[in-house]
Amino acid sequence: MKKGIARRAVAATLALGVGIALAGCSGGGAGAGGNAVPGEDYTGPKVSITFWNGWTGGAAPVLVPKLVEKFNSEHDNIEVKNVPQEWGDISKKMPLAVKAGKGPDVAVAHGDDVATYAAQGLLLPADDIVDALGYSADDFPEGLMDAGAYKGAQYGIPWSVTPMGLYVNNDVLKSAGIDPATVPTDKDGYMKALEALKAAGISGEWVDGYVFTGTFEFESLLWQFGGDLYNDDVTEATFNSDAGVQALTHMVDLIDKGYSPPNVAQDGNIKGLLAGQTAYNWNGVWQTTNESFNEIDWTVAPVPQIGTEQAVWSSSTHWMFMNNKGQDKNKTAAAATFVKWMNENSAGWAETGELPAANDVRNDPALVETYPNLKPFIDSLPYAHYETSAPGITAANALITTALNEAVTGKKEPKEALDDAAKQANEILKQNAAKYGD
Repeated sequence: MKKGIARRAVAATLALGVGIALAGCSGGGAGAGGNAVPGEDYTGPKVSITFWNGWTGGAAPVLVPKLVEKFNSEHDNIEVKNVPQEWGDISKKMPLAVKAGKGPDVAVAHGDDVATYAAQGLLLPADDIVDALGYSADDFPEGLMDAGAYKGAQYGIPWSVTPMGLYVNNDVLKSAGIDPATVPTDKDGYMKALEALKAAGISGEWVDGYVFTGTFEFESLLWQFGGDLYNDDVTEATFNSDAGVQALTHMVDLIDKGYSPPNVAQDGNIKGLLAGQTAYNWNGVWQTTNESFNEIDWTVAPVPQIGTEQAVWSSSTHWMFMNNKGQDKNKTAAAATFVKWMNENSAGWAETGELPAANDVRNDPALVETYPNLKPFIDSLPYAHYETSAPGITAANALITTALNEAVTGKKEPKEALDDAAKQANEILKQNAAKYGD
């Protein structure tokens, strides 16, 4: 989305199947025939659309209804019904609901789920919607549109991104005689700081073997060492490459050499940071909304470059238009208007601990002025890596965490753990190919 696009009229034709207009003609609703209508807003008959999302915790449950209410107040002919529920419940309910014609008109999913929904036939191809709304890949962080693509078609429109950063407890650094104004940016600086902390009796970074946030740290390190999770067509796991072994060995070494305690519990590292027991924590942008940080002197910076190149893990969320049985074309057209409005009004989304995906919203200087702790995360987006997009990929991804846990708890050596996990992941990839026809 380029600067000022919200104020620009877009002549759009929204074609879905036989073709529908993004906005209705002055005398009626959007219908077949591919009518080209100037402007961005749906102007057809009044419709009520359902919006499913998984934001049930933190600030999101407060902000989302406010945004929906504001949208509804500005659009007499569209009523959006916000239906929040657990992300896991959405993935379970969606297939049957859509096939029965009772699913949402628009929904949000994480980047690693979009291809699965698309392969199941639950989504409408969104290429024409993307074009009608005036979007291109350049309107979002590099590579992000790819997370919403499947078999050469676009099924998702980016909404938010959540990269990792390095959280720092400044009081802990001071207690070890380290100047908190100097945050390490590379391996030498980071290991020097950890050594100084160790000399002061402090485990500087607590390494855990769980998704939050050990898996994300491992994946960041894997990319930093030049590796990748899977090959280009996602038919083979590659996280057990030399780069993967280097990444996991680095994490295990932190434990073996006393820079981290062993057997850190789920979320134990962030709790340790907040309790003044450790100095550094690799964690997501969502922690910037953690009110417990108000009790300590802290800063946040981009994660240090431990490997040969800059890289950091990031998740993402994407808008999807649902292919309900008997889907009302007017509702899809109205949903497109809702998505565009939500992206244009997403500056407040930073309040939830997620970054707006739209470049012109996120890069507005006013955003960092309001939320200064977001700057390190925004600065890291040019080298962020997003979820692998492939049907059923989450089952294979779970094995990465299994390998991580086995290695950091000493049950297996890093290479053995990764090789075993990759072997199992490859079987899942074969099953996915047979199941989804890839």
